[in-house]
This record gives sequence, C-alpha cells and structure tokens, in this order.
Amino acid sequence: MCGILGYSSKTQRPDLKKALDAIKHRGPDGSGVFYDTEKGVGVAHVRLSIIDPSPAGNQPMVSDDGRLVLTYNGELYDFQDHQAHLQESGNSFHGNSDTEVLLRLIETEGIQVLERLNGIFAFAILDRSTGELTLARDAIGVKPLYYSISQSGFFFSSEIKGLSALGVGLGSIDEVALDRYLTSLWCPGTATPFKGVRKLGPGEAMTVHQGKILRRWQWYTLPAKKTTPRRVSSVSASKATEAHLRQAVHRQMVADVPVGAFLSGGLDSSAIVAFAREVNPGIRCFTIKPTGGDDEGETSDLPYAYRVAKHLNVPLDVVHIDSQTMANDLEKMVIQLDEPLADPAPLNVLYISQLARTKGIKVLLSGAGGDDLFTGYRRHWAVQTEKYWRWLPKNIRGLLERETQNLDHRRTMFRRVAKLFNGASLDGDDRIVNYFAWARRDDLRKLYSPAFKSAIGDAKATEPMLEFLSEMPKRATSLERMLALEQRFFLTDHNLTYTDKMSMAAGVEVRVPFLDLELVKFAATLPMHLKQHGSEGKWILKKAMEDYLPHDVIYRPKTGFGAPLRRWMRHELRELLGDLLSEESLKQRGFFNPSAVQQLISRNDSGKIDASYTLLSLLCIEIWCRFFLDPPQFKTTG
Repeated sequence: MCGILGYSSKTQRPDLKKALDAIKHRGPDGSGVFYDTEKGVGVAHVRLSIIDPSPAGNQPMVSDDGRLVLTYNGELYDFQDHQAHLQESGNSFHGNSDTEVLLRLIETEGIQVLERLNGIFAFAILDRSTGELTLARDAIGVKPLYYSISQSGFFFSSEIKGLSALGVGLGSIDEVALDRYLTSLWCPGTATPFKGVRKLGPGEAMTVHQGKILRRWQWYTLPAKKTTPRRVSSVSASKATEAHLRQAVHRQMVADVPVGAFLSGGLDSSAIVAFAREVNPGIRCFTIKPTGGDDEGETSDLPYAYRVAKHLNVPLDVVHIDSQTMANDLEKMVIQLDEPLADPAPLNVLYISQLARTKGIKVLLSGAGGDDLFTGYRRHWAVQTEKYWRWLPKNIRGLLERETQNLDHRRTMFRRVAKLFNGASLDGDDRIVNYFAWARRDDLRKLYSPAFKSAIGDAKATEPMLEFLSEMPKRATSLERMLALEQRFFLTDHNLTYTDKMSMAAGVEVRVPFLDLELVKFAATLPMHLKQHGSEGKWILKKAMEDYLPHDVIYRPKTGFGAPLRRWMRHELRELLGDLLSEESLKQRGFFNPSAVQQLISRNDSGKIDASYTLLSLLCIEIWCRFFLDPPQFKTTG
C-alpha cells in the first residue's frame, strides 16, 4: 500500500521528489521518481512494503524492455495465481511482488486485464512508445485517486495535498460540492471542494496524452446495479455466505508482514476475525475505549469486543482515548482527510492504526462493507416500513413529516422518528436518496449567504445519486436501490475514503474482505428478505455466523463507530465552534449567513433541535478552508 502522483504536460515539469513530501506518510519505507522528459510525463511513488519488501518491489517499476513504467498503490489478492499462469507461459520474475505481476499482466494482455483483477488499487502506467498515461481505480473504490486537468496539463495524486504540492492550480471553490457535503456530511460522486479537482470513480479508467484525456471508461459495474436476485433456500444461502466470506478473508491475508484486525465487537468485524484466526490463530486484534461519557442512547462496544476476543481466544489491544483528545484532533482529522467529511469516526481508525503500527502491525482487516452488502443500517429497516404509510395522500404525508420534525430532539426515540419521516412527502427515487440527507433542504438554505445560494442555483445535492438510480432496472425494489447507493456512494465516498486516509496517515494498510469481488457478486444474487428479515438486518449473515460467534454478539443492537458528538458541541468543541463559526469568521468567508448560523448554535445549545452534525459539517468546512485556501496555501502533515 502506497502513495502515487505524477503528471502529463507539454509545458510543465514539476519536482516530483519534492511533491512526494506531501504524501510521505503513505509510504515510509521508500520512494522513487521517473521522468520521460521527451514525452512530457513523470510518475512517482512512496512505498509501504507489504508484499516482497525487497528492492525487487520498488517503484516506479519499469518493464524489462523499458517500454512500460508503473506506479501502483494497492494489493492484488489473486496475484499468485496470475504469477503462476504467467510462469507457465514462459515469463520469469525478478521478485515476488504483486506490482511486478500487474506490470507483466498489462504488458502481455493490455489494460483490459483490469476485468480479471481481484484487489484494491489505484495506479498509473506509462507507455513510453506513445507517451500515453493510463490510470485506473479498483472496482469498489477502496483506494483513492484525484486528478486535475487544465491548460497546464494533467496531474494526479493519491491525495489532494499531493496535487497541491505539484504546484497545480486547483481552481476555485465548488459551491455545489460544498452543498453536497452539508447535505450528506460527505460528497456523493466525483466532485471535491475544488472545481479543478475531481476523483476517478470506482471501477473507472482513463487514458491521457500530452495533458489531455483521450478516453475515459467504466470497466466495472456493480452487480447490485444489474443482477436479479434468485430464489434460494435460507439453508443453502447461509452456507454459501459462510463459504464466500471465509474465502475472502483467507485470500486477503496474503502478506509478507504481520496482519492484524479491527475488532469492535460488532458482527462484521467479529466475523472477519473468526475466519482470520483459521489462518493465524493468534491474530492480533485492536479496539478503542473512549472515555468522558457517551451521548444519550449510545451503548459501549467494548464489552462485546472483550467477549469476542475471549470466545475466539485472540489477543486484544485497546486504545484508551479521552473525549477531549478526540475533540482536539478534529482539525488534524480534516486536514488528513483532504475533504470536509463531517464524521468523528475517522479518528477511531487513526488511533487504532497508530497503536497497531507501534505493535509492528502494517496490515489490518476491517469489517467495512457488511452493512452495505447485507443491510444493517437503520435506513434499511426504515425503507421497508414505508409500506405501512406510503399509500397515504401526499398532503397527509407532508403533514406527518412536518409534525414529527417538531418533536423534542433531545430524546433519542423522537429524534429517530423525525429522521424516519423526514422526506415522507417525497416520491420514488427522491425519497430513497433523501434517507442519506442529514438536514432538510429548506433548513440548509437558510444558512447560506445570498452569494452562496446564487452559486448553487438550481443544482440538486442528490443529483449524482438520482442519476445513478435512473440507470437501475425498473424492477429493482426500494431496498435494492438503496443498497446499490450504499455500495457506489456511501462506501466509496465516505467510509472507504476516511478509512484509507486515516490508516495511511499511520503507515497502515486496511483491507476489506466484505468487498472481495466474488463476495460482492454473490451478495447481489440473494433476495432481499434474506438480508432485511423484517426488523432484523443482515439476517443471512447472522445465520451464517451462528456456529462461530456467541448469540448475544450476533444479535446485539447495532451501535455506531463514532463519538459523543452531541455532547461535544456543548462542551469540548464549544470554544472552537465559537471561534471558527463566529460572525466575523463567517462574514469573511462569505459562504454562510452569520445570524442564521448563530441562531442554529443557540437552538442546539438549548436542546430545541439536534443540529450537531450540521454544525460539525460547518466546522469541518471552515477548518478545511483555513488549511487549503488561506495563506500559506499548502502545508505538509507529515
């Protein structure tokens, strides 16, 4: 797992070695650069050695004939199979890295080999005979890849900080993107806060020549978008789920360094550890113990993590972190994320990764993706309950929506009821995508300055998701459509983004067995009633794990992977809130209405509303702006 950057330009030759300093945390084990000045192309790499840590795995890697040059961030879990096949065909290798296997595969089969790869990656490969640079991102989007294109040329990097270090003009602020961050707490689609920076989408590739994009194509389509669930018995589905998950976990444990695992005590991480210990009985596991109090309605994961560790007889290391420290690290988190994602959960990934690294662990297995394949979020249950009220006339649904918004948000139950009926007046896909919104549209627009409203115009924050759903088969149910959104957007643009950025900040690679492509394909064939079984989410996964985990762990209530944010806004973050969202600060920035924001803070303080996440989003945007926009425009985070 590594960091990459580079360029294709007829007029510029940035200092790649210097630019690598901005992403050196991604690859503390080595670095390299390669220029082809005649073609106007350069690529660079920082290395986190996981497979074949010898010099034979160093990058950028050049083919034997000197024609191809590869800079690659990722892991191919099936590289040994590909290597064996290539050797049978007469190919020899200098080392045992998956990088060399990928290079040789492209050399012999061309870029279409992407469709046969099972792994997580973002890479760029230069064909020196033509000067063409081809970039690709893995099927689900586990590894990030940002790019910027202008009259100066084409530039790419694993992180926005890398683009900035290349001396690229990142363009002006993208107000439409900021509106999306505020609506969902993350930005669905390929946009970023800069108009001049975009993300290569999951399962996408592009070819660039002399700073211009020649071709861009989708090489992978989510099975959830095209597969018709089949009829299958619960017994056979349970056994197949067990088999596919076991295979995925075993496959993803390939490494030449120690592999550990997250263990929150939830079903997903516990299932991963249950199968991982079959390969490594003493696999080292990690969890977190926050101190300083929980929000009302939240329960601690820690007792369950201890319960699972004891049941599976695996060692468990615990990060002890106090709430004030987490609040103090919020600014560091936003800077490391490159994007103003308003969620404290990334800090947990950082702290666990830091502890794992001190224990000599470079790779961690994560349970991310279980909810997105098999259901498990509250919105999955909520969309299933629509059958009890969606037949009501639109005006009655609107009344239901308005009245529930007036409930006392200090109480968890009332807060969730209000969330349930937010958007009840909407129809079809508009209602489905509204489940991903954390604030009502009208409430957000009250916070915007006239200039900000004008810049957004009629753009819909949900447009990328609506466009995606328009390509879904008409027969797809609401829950099927929602799971497709989870996999394309919530996973890629939120969970996987922060998992990558925060783990790599500590020099740790995180792997996600639930997103093994064969498991993703299999999960798409399962009928919805085996996933969301009445009020029980992940039903078939729970059945599959009954022989491996304690019943009270499998069927425990779901908890979030976050922090006591509502209390933070009134205590630990109150001073920062008053500083960054002061009237003077907001006037200077020009995005938001100072009086409306102050009123929001006041109402949240009094408990009349629960605006914690909206306030966090405003806070994260201002932190992001101060780092990326205000002088000095670029700083390294180490």
